Amino acid sequence: MPEPLSPDLVRAFVIAGHSDLNAVRSMLVEHPALLDMGHEWRPGDVETAVMAAAHVGNTPIAEFLLDAGAPLSICTAAMLGRTADIDRLLAEDAARIEAFGAHGIPLLAHAALSGDVDVVTLLHGRGARLGVSFALHNAARGGNAPIVRYLMANDTPDLTWQDYQGKTAREVAEAGGHDDVVALLA
Repeated sequence: MPEPLSPDLVRAFVIAGHSDLNAVRSMLVEHPALLDMGHEWRPGDVETAVMAAAHVGNTPIAEFLLDAGAPLSICTAAMLGRTADIDRLLAEDAARIEAFGAHGIPLLAHAALSGDVDVVTLLHGRGARLGVSFALHNAARGGNAPIVRYLMANDTPDLTWQDYQGKTAREVAEAGGHDDVVALLA
């Protein structure tokens, strides 16, 4: 029987899942069991490496982990813009429209990371309303005017909502030099 992996190793793998594809690759080669293991940051807040990649919009790491056999959640499918998988997952369980990923980040916020207004429109049209302000923020950070425009026209995002750094959507758009998005958020 293989020796259990240390919580520190699992934590390091999940952290790498946010932004370090080389570390993810090498750690997974050495410890294949890491693929499905999650780190519990706080009670009830468990994050796997693929969840980490999904909530920061890291497509290469998410795709690598999925190819290695990580499970595909609706949040990851939304971030990747995989509409066929979104349709299939919602057909299996319509309640997934209110799904949350790691750290309680809602589905719509993951969809905005896809950069695809059609994915946001699809999910919003099917009832995804949780996290509209978070989704707007992600779109503003990415300079995605079509998603910002859609959310502003079809919902009521809170323009004063702040991310973990205390920044509003307008502030992150300004910092990113996304003048067209800043104008939409004025």
